[in-house]
Amino acid sequence: MDLCELPEIGLRTLSLHNGQDRDKVWVAFKGLIYDVTGSRLWAQGKHYAHWAGQDLTQELAQAPHGEHVFGRWPVVGRLVG
Repeated sequence: MDLCELPEIGLRTLSLHNGQDRDKVWVAFKGLIYDVTGSRLWAQGKHYAHWAGQDLTQELAQAPHGEHVFGRWPVVGRLVG
């Protein structure tokens, strides 16, 4: 799918997919929203000191891994707002 065809998703909608309020666990990085629901590392919406339902672009600098990890998960939308 072309990235331009992805649905636009706002911060409020992203925040609802935090692994606690809904069954889907989403995180944003560099303007894209990833579905990490299937990751055992994001169980209950938390991954170490990071919470799902947020834009993690700034927080990646604190991670012991690079951005390549996002390639494992499907993109569900583009972050707007």
